[in-house]
Amino acid sequence: MSNQIVVGISDLNIAMNGDVLVTYALGSCVGICLYDPVSKIAGLSHIMLPTINDFKDSNPQKEKFADSAIEVLLNKMAAAGALKIRIRAKIAGGAQMFAPQNNTNLAGIGERNVQAVKNELARLRIPIVAQDTGKDYGRTLYLNSEDGVMKIKSVNKGEWVF
Repeated sequence: MSNQIVVGISDLNIAMNGDVLVTYALGSCVGICLYDPVSKIAGLSHIMLPTINDFKDSNPQKEKFADSAIEVLLNKMAAAGALKIRIRAKIAGGAQMFAPQNNTNLAGIGERNVQAVKNELARLRIPIVAQDTGKDYGRTLYLNSEDGVMKIKSVNKGEWVF
């Protein structure tokens, strides 16, 4: 029986031996699934914001940002035995959860998060093999370390796999 490992907002973790990573409440946030099919090491990051450079905090939480969390996750996977050259990505989330006229600071944050994730994965030369981004609804994401399957569940939308 596999264990379920919960990844919170602005958090990340890895799984092996058939364990399943899960993250809830992906609205404008983006879930980044990384998987090495040979070692069967899976990694999941739940990022909240596009770039760490927009914040003046002297010690920001790296797991919160697309441009820093992915590298932290890669290093954690490598320490467990994954090889970067074999890693593939699947991403989900980045929804438009707020009407632009209601809050201009949050308008478009989902799209900016998705673009930041794509930019960082491209910089790191990690191909995106599946994605379920945008739209206007939240998602729960599951990543199975046995086969790298990403399952999405959404209230009123059902569930589907990549």
